[in-house]
Parts: sequence; C-alpha cells; structure tokens
Amino acid sequence: MRILVVDDEQLVRWFLERALGRKGHEVVLVSNIEEAERMLQAEPFDILFTDLKMPEGHGALLIEKVKKMQRQPRIVVCSAYITPDMEREYNQRDILTLKKPFKLAELEDVLQKIVH
Repeated sequence: MRILVVDDEQLVRWFLERALGRKGHEVVLVSNIEEAERMLQAEPFDILFTDLKMPEGHGALLIEKVKKMQRQPRIVVCSAYITPDMEREYNQRDILTLKKPFKLAELEDVLQKIVH
C-alpha cells in the first residue's frame, strides 16, 4: 500500500516510515499540510496518516479536503490531542485514530482494521 505521513515531528515521521516500511508499504513523508496537499493531488495514496496540530496548519483542514476527493485514502489521525469525543466523531466518519505517544502494537491494530 502507498502511505502518506504528514507530521511536523521528525521522530514521528521516522518511526512511521520504519514501522510501515518493514511491513512492505511504500511510505512518503511530508512535514506540513501544503506539501501533503501537493502530494495528494499529484499521486494516489491508500492511507493518509496525519497529525492535527502543526505550525503551518491544522490536520482537520486537510481531512476536510481529502474527504472531498474523488479517490480518498483511508485516514488515520495521529495526535496527542485526541479526546474521547473527537475519537467518536472521527470513527463515525470512518477515520481511525492513534493517540500519541502510541506503541507499535497500536499501529499494527490500526493497519489490521484498514486491511480487513
């Protein structure tokens, strides 16, 4: 699967690249919303991992744009700021969540939900 990771934290991008790459996925990393929008317009992705709070913009705005795309990737929100209410709302919209800091097993659980 082709996966786009959008996060301003280099350590998070590195962790996701290594963990997802080991599973055989093609992983593309970007550090801000603007880069993510360019990538999503240029190429198809199966999964989008996005942070919410980033210096150049909010991941929620990216999610709204992605939800209007003709070919939508599955979305996984990775953030330390996910509340139970947000998680319920995202789940109702078919968006998965990973609360930072997360463990490899939690990442694998999310991938299992997407694949099955």
